[in-house]
Amino acid sequence: MANFNIDSKKARTYDAIVIGSGISGGWSAKELTEKGLKTLVLERGRDVQHIKDYPTTNMMPWEFEHRERLPKEVTDANPIASRCYNFKESSAHFFVKDNEHPYVQDQDRPFDWLRGYQVGGKSLLWARQTQRWSKYDFEGPARDKFAVEWPIGYDDIAPWYSHVEKFAGITGNKDGLDALPDGEFLTPHELNCVEKYFKEQVAKQYKDRHMIIGRAAHITDPQQIHLDQGRAKCQHRTMCERGCPFGGYFSSNASTIPWAMKTGNLTLRPHSVVHSIIYDDKKQKASGVRVIDATTKEMMEFYADIIFLNAAALNSNLVLLNSTSSRFPNGLGNDSGLLGKYVAFHNYRASISGEYEGFLDSTTDGRRPNSGYIPRFRNVYKQETDFLRGYAAGFGANRITYSDRTGIGESLKAGLLETKYGNWSVGSHMMGETIPKETNYVALDKDQKDAWGIPLLKISVAYDDNDEKMIKDYIEQVSEMFVNAGFKNVKANDGHRNPGNDIHEMGGVRMGKDPKTSLLNKWNQLHACKNVFVTDGASMTSTSTQNPSLTYMALSARAVDHAVKEMKAKNL
Repeated sequence: MANFNIDSKKARTYDAIVIGSGISGGWSAKELTEKGLKTLVLERGRDVQHIKDYPTTNMMPWEFEHRERLPKEVTDANPIASRCYNFKESSAHFFVKDNEHPYVQDQDRPFDWLRGYQVGGKSLLWARQTQRWSKYDFEGPARDKFAVEWPIGYDDIAPWYSHVEKFAGITGNKDGLDALPDGEFLTPHELNCVEKYFKEQVAKQYKDRHMIIGRAAHITDPQQIHLDQGRAKCQHRTMCERGCPFGGYFSSNASTIPWAMKTGNLTLRPHSVVHSIIYDDKKQKASGVRVIDATTKEMMEFYADIIFLNAAALNSNLVLLNSTSSRFPNGLGNDSGLLGKYVAFHNYRASISGEYEGFLDSTTDGRRPNSGYIPRFRNVYKQETDFLRGYAAGFGANRITYSDRTGIGESLKAGLLETKYGNWSVGSHMMGETIPKETNYVALDKDQKDAWGIPLLKISVAYDDNDEKMIKDYIEQVSEMFVNAGFKNVKANDGHRNPGNDIHEMGGVRMGKDPKTSLLNKWNQLHACKNVFVTDGASMTSTSTQNPSLTYMALSARAVDHAVKEMKAKNL
């Protein structure tokens, strides 16, 4: 029996364990396996294999029973998931349904927790917009003294941005902006005539503002590294949320997971709900992970010298909070008592619309997976407004089309078939930075548990006065930019979307210089448990305004490089 137990434990022992297979987990797995480590990836959801498990990817609109619209009984049963624009008949199978994985909310602080539990996670559903942070983004907290100082700066992460950009495939233009550094770009997409006109007007009228083509994780001209992954050029179908059979956009499923598999060092275990990380009091480090089989409910343990926690921001908080021991009664690494606190997100509430009466001899043809982008211009170099930090904005223009629907019978058919063109429609949406606050937190519910006996996560996150001031400024400034460009019928809208609906939740396990005010050091290691690394959104000290996934990828690659060096030096 003793030999059986030894053999059983040996069979469940790896060099490294990665919890989660989404964007950051996929990168952790790729880097670890490339460096020769036998790596176990634990995914709580089902397996989704590239191409094979994209059931709707090549379906035509008329092949869907409800023409891409979900029945009322489905939307009624999923009010949270239904508030995501990508929750539709062709992609609903990649979303967590509301009743299957509940969570607890403060009644007066609604939060939309949108999740994708499957191999690849939300990398099948993300917006694929990828901007680097600048040095000013990392310096923000130190400058305005709100929250804590980042333990790293732009120069620390810049080489790792380049590393992941080359592999993932990022389209963009070399814009030469210090507030939004250039990257390793493939051929950029092109702005249309009205977008170019607006870009020219912004440059003419504002010294501190710019409008550029967005940067996105789409392959516009495949390089050898992309062909080696089995990926092809983006076909501009803009049906990315179904899964891309061409691998035209970056996802764990099309890129990092298959790449890690090819090394022979990866073991992928889906249907594995992580209960907690095991802490060894004698060795004073983590020794493994407790897992509940999603189907059988059987509890089992896996062991490794290095553990990367990439379960997505709030679930990574949950795992650490539930990882209690005599050494860490309040959660693994939680000596500071700050675990789960200072959660932040992105503010997408406001938008601006308008019309332009010029360029009526032109229209657009085809599709594009990104839009124009206005980098942050508020409080970049110094504090200059009555609110902290700032916002970026999207910008796009399309020709308004309509058809004559007044006839009956043959005349109605003829009217519907003839597309008519109106003015150009222009629009913008904000992407505001929210401030991490102790009052925005997640915690384990004391009474309620999920289907696997794990405490439900309680989420208490809300907007504040800083967010309201930022919304007001965005509406004022971008409306002014629209009017100055000659746009008509300019209207502002505050959609009052709930926090979380941006799907950019961050924090709770923040990086910092001082163990008393942070959980992770500059290498994404837990201060109090050096062989556990957190490199997803949970690790973020502040949010800035950029879409965050590129930064998670870079942090993951950087942390793996450090972890393996420390492991070889026998420091872990």
